[in-house]
Amino acid sequence: MSALETEIDDLWTQYDNDELDADSAGEDAFATLDSFLDALEDGEIRAAEKHDGEWEANAWVKQGILLNFGLRATEPREYGGVTYNDVLPLANSSDYAARGSRNTPDGTVVRRGAHIGSDCILMSPAFVNIGAHVGDGTLVDSCDTVGSCAQIGANVKLGANTLIGGVLEPVENAPVIIEDNVSLGAGCRVTSGFVVGENSVVGENTLLTPRIPVYDLVEEEVIYGELPADRRAFTRFVESSVSDHDLFEGGAYKPAVVATDLETETLEATEREDALRE
Repeated sequence: MSALETEIDDLWTQYDNDELDADSAGEDAFATLDSFLDALEDGEIRAAEKHDGEWEANAWVKQGILLNFGLRATEPREYGGVTYNDVLPLANSSDYAARGSRNTPDGTVVRRGAHIGSDCILMSPAFVNIGAHVGDGTLVDSCDTVGSCAQIGANVKLGANTLIGGVLEPVENAPVIIEDNVSLGAGCRVTSGFVVGENSVVGENTLLTPRIPVYDLVEEEVIYGELPADRRAFTRFVESSVSDHDLFEGGAYKPAVVATDLETETLEATEREDALRE
């Protein structure tokens, strides 16, 4: 255990045993929480990491995030001349330019405790929540939401109006993972700890969630909760177990995801957008 992990673990034990709350927390507790948020923003700690090919949640990191909600009082805060109420301020983005990242006004909101890498682009309006990790060279496009603890890899393209869901509780559950070099088309939704494998290209308006089957035509199998690496994926509808019914004619259908090999033309189409990041 690192010193920070030990301190968070001690605070969590007190909090979980109702020995500590927002009224009784002192300067030492808040100093630990501030150091914890700094470590998240610097990328020194992460809500999930890959071990032996599998993504695993760092439960203590998620506990540290929950402590920041449980031990802090909601306060009026100012942003853009508007008063809002929250337990945390927004992240300080003043050093983004020094590392080659840019965020456009007026509605790009990065919450304290989120990591934004180098050479990133954040287009307004977009929202990146606490515990999220956005890797180097990644584009977060307009109207995108990156939920709490979501892990976004390097050189990822999140198309406009994309939702990356957050998974904060249970603390042992891994969050949504978007691995390196993934391209998500506009309007995609990735939720409930789904893992998108590296180099994959996902068509617009595709819903990726563990409850929807992925028909992997490469390995000829049906899988749940992940899209393997190096795939081209898109939504299709398959027959549902609900058959003909008096209320409607014909059969019923449910959404599914079809995954195939990446094609050269697909890769070339995604490369054309690299100029936007220059």
